[in-house]
Amino acid sequence: MNDLFGPGSEKSGPKPPAKPAKAEPDKRLPPPARDDSDYSAKDIEVLEGLEPVRKRPGMYIGGTDEPALHHLAAEILDNSMDEAVAGHASFIEFSMEEGNWLTVRDNGRGIPVDPHPKFKALSALEVILTTLHSGGKFGGKAYATSGGLHGVGSSVVNALSEVMEVEVARDRVLWKQSYARGKPTTKLVNAGPVHNRRGTTIRFKPDPQIFGALAWVPSRLYRLCRSKAYLFRGVEIRWSCAAALLKGGKDDVPAEAVLHFPGGLRDSLQDDINGAAKVLPQIWAGEAALPGEATGKVEWAVVWLEEGDGFLHSYCNTVPTIQGGTHEAGFRSALVKGLRAWGEQRGNKRAAQITAEDVLNPIAAKLSLFLRDPQFQGQTKEKLTNAEATRLVEGALRDRFDHFLAGDPGSADNLLAFVIERAEERIRRKENKDTARKSPTKRLRLPGKLTDCTRENAAETEIFLVEGDSAGGSAKQARNRETQAVLPLRGKILNVASASADKLRQNQELKDLIEALGCGVGDRFDRAKLRYGRVIIMTDADVDGAHIASLLMTFFYRELPELVRHGHIYLAQPPLYRLTQGARSIYAMDDADREQKMRRAFKAGSKVEVSRFKGLGEMPPAQLKETTMDPAKRTLLKVMAVPEQRAETNELVESLMGRRPELRFAFIQERAKTVEEVDV
Repeated sequence: MNDLFGPGSEKSGPKPPAKPAKAEPDKRLPPPARDDSDYSAKDIEVLEGLEPVRKRPGMYIGGTDEPALHHLAAEILDNSMDEAVAGHASFIEFSMEEGNWLTVRDNGRGIPVDPHPKFKALSALEVILTTLHSGGKFGGKAYATSGGLHGVGSSVVNALSEVMEVEVARDRVLWKQSYARGKPTTKLVNAGPVHNRRGTTIRFKPDPQIFGALAWVPSRLYRLCRSKAYLFRGVEIRWSCAAALLKGGKDDVPAEAVLHFPGGLRDSLQDDINGAAKVLPQIWAGEAALPGEATGKVEWAVVWLEEGDGFLHSYCNTVPTIQGGTHEAGFRSALVKGLRAWGEQRGNKRAAQITAEDVLNPIAAKLSLFLRDPQFQGQTKEKLTNAEATRLVEGALRDRFDHFLAGDPGSADNLLAFVIERAEERIRRKENKDTARKSPTKRLRLPGKLTDCTRENAAETEIFLVEGDSAGGSAKQARNRETQAVLPLRGKILNVASASADKLRQNQELKDLIEALGCGVGDRFDRAKLRYGRVIIMTDADVDGAHIASLLMTFFYRELPELVRHGHIYLAQPPLYRLTQGARSIYAMDDADREQKMRRAFKAGSKVEVSRFKGLGEMPPAQLKETTMDPAKRTLLKVMAVPEQRAETNELVESLMGRRPELRFAFIQERAKTVEEVDV
């Protein structure tokens, strides 16, 4: 058996030991260290005092660029603001000087200058300016609320300044001390008695070794001072800037100004929106104590904008929270829950579909929270992280928002209608996006029935929407080929107020209309792509024509509301009668107009031929042009939605065109007694 497999096979007994293979080094790995003595305890550095700040400034101010440079100014100004908010300072002087110097002075209590109990050889002033994590805002005794929390603001500014000069007027004595790059260059000096002065003055110049050639930007610092003055209405900020720094007034920054705003956030928001169209005529603003908190409060100013996206600027203890945080979450929750509850109270079931996006995207708002122990994300304090802030802000705002809505039901209904419109637009955009994703793409084509005009400037053109091919034929002959397009529609279009989204998308007449307009619908809507400046609904002057016009107006109001808001939709006013005597013909719009013109335009007892137009299709093109299409002679009615009557308009459209016939029946019953004639 062994011979069958041959010597050395697994059946022939154990193998002789193999010689170990020579290992090849893995070229992907670094070569092994030959000596560890080049890394020892002497390589471990311990940075003391303010050395970490100068070594890694980005950890403390976010970098060494222009925003980081201006963060130094914000840190010093915040300290003075904390004194003002605590009720110890009434004004702050903020001065820009040539040579990149900045001076901030307040009339607060002044930084303590007595010896520090732990560092007896140093004054409290020197400890604050040369030691990280030192200050009077940890225990909560000196400040109920403050923007400075970590005790690093002043010391970081000192470390990153080429020179810092400090004056403290306290107990009628003036004290002075100077620093360079975080280290004292003089001792704390008693400069003698002072009268009628108190507080802290800090004058400093950023270190070019850290920031290079960067310089203060007046407009940026002026906006900073204005925002602080808005945030605390009790403070007066006295701004001054050397004339040489103002670049000939190009930045629209004054050389001197006193910034004091008794209206607080309301004044600030009014300036920011600068006359923009508002959903409600008034700004909702106010302040409230935080529930269950002895100190602390929240202030707000809110307005809903008719057009465009809004903004929410939030602050905590006057510090801008650029990235938002938990206080913004409470603000959002209060508004959304409040509007939903109002809708439920008013019996509007559509309010249940409202989301934070619908409520907040169109608002312009300022939110300012004063909190005893705020927690921020990082030293630059761009995001508030206190979990309890959400509950506190929501609790404070919700009751006030409910009272605001109940105090003016008409305005509240308009606001609810506006937000529901946005919710329904959002839902339509989503449905249209899903449909577009499922359907094959095709190149946009103009509908075959459209007779287009030749001029390319959309603002100078118009499209007539007419009922049927007969009226379309007359309109095509009567039109100005250069500026007037004609699109015939087959009979009565779909009632979009009572139809499902699927039926709307499948309706060919509406597809043709949307393609002719060119501006798209839903999330693909772009008013800039509208192919005509005016969209004119031209129907017969009878009941059927009025019904078709109502269906078209409902379509535009529901699916293309921007065209209504911007005044692109018109109603043509064709006459119902022609009155002829000999070679003279005049036109009457309706029965009342006919009787009036018969009395005034013709002699009593004279024979006048009265012709009633059965429809635009039977009107000769020359007469259609003269009465209805010639811009020099025609009458057009512009279709507009009045923002102040949004709730009433929505209710009327829903009653007359919606899915509930009982609402239409009730409408007819209420008005039946006032009808004198019925055109059947």
